[in-house]
Amino acid sequence: MKIVVIGGTGLIGSKTVARLRQEGHEVIAASPASGVNTVTGEGLSEALQGTDVVIDVANSPSFEDNAVMEFFKTSGSNLLSAEEKAGVKHHIALSVVGTERLQESGYFRAKSVQEDLIKKSGIPFSIVHSTQFFEFLGGIVASAAQGENIHLSPAAIQPIASYDVAAAVADVATGKPINGTLEIAGPEKVSLSALAARYLREVNDPRTVISDANARYFGAMLNDQSLVPGPGAQPRIGKTDFAAWFATQPVKQ
Repeated sequence: MKIVVIGGTGLIGSKTVARLRQEGHEVIAASPASGVNTVTGEGLSEALQGTDVVIDVANSPSFEDNAVMEFFKTSGSNLLSAEEKAGVKHHIALSVVGTERLQESGYFRAKSVQEDLIKKSGIPFSIVHSTQFFEFLGGIVASAAQGENIHLSPAAIQPIASYDVAAAVADVATGKPINGTLEIAGPEKVSLSALAARYLREVNDPRTVISDANARYFGAMLNDQSLVPGPGAQPRIGKTDFAAWFATQPVKQ
């Protein structure tokens, strides 16, 4: 198959591209740097010519409420319109477990808009809802920093390694459209604040994690159901736990 990966040079995209190429597919890693820009529409029609499957793993460069909404709305509309004209047979989008439960956050409101565009497009689709990546732990810590303290909710989280995400996305892309949502998660359910504290210890960061039930997560309040697969979801579970993931990280501070 010919598969175009939007955001194909990023964390998940590059791993997905590599896996699909190993399986013998013709894969284009599309990004603004390669002349394919979903926001402006530049290069889209050319890239999608003769394409069977499109995987969208692109993310907004800004998490500011208005900017992130504009990104997912414009990018999603342009991409789906170009796919319809090109006769694409399957659209896959990577989204986030808990999106529908975290609507206080501008980021998750924008992801909901993206998902609604896909569902209404008429193009056969599969949406992959992933729990947060281990690789995003540094960003979570940075977002919650208050001086030398990191204020994070003790709510449950079930983080997943990026290569397990890429494996799931690649498998979905080579299967039939589910016209629905698949949830994927890591093998361990842990407290977000406890996980962040473990991460800081491992990287020799002396800051202190404060377990704070009132701490917001990118603008949203959390509970133990917010960031884990929903009841009855039957998620695909990745194989990589925190210890195995951290052992592969090249830089230990």
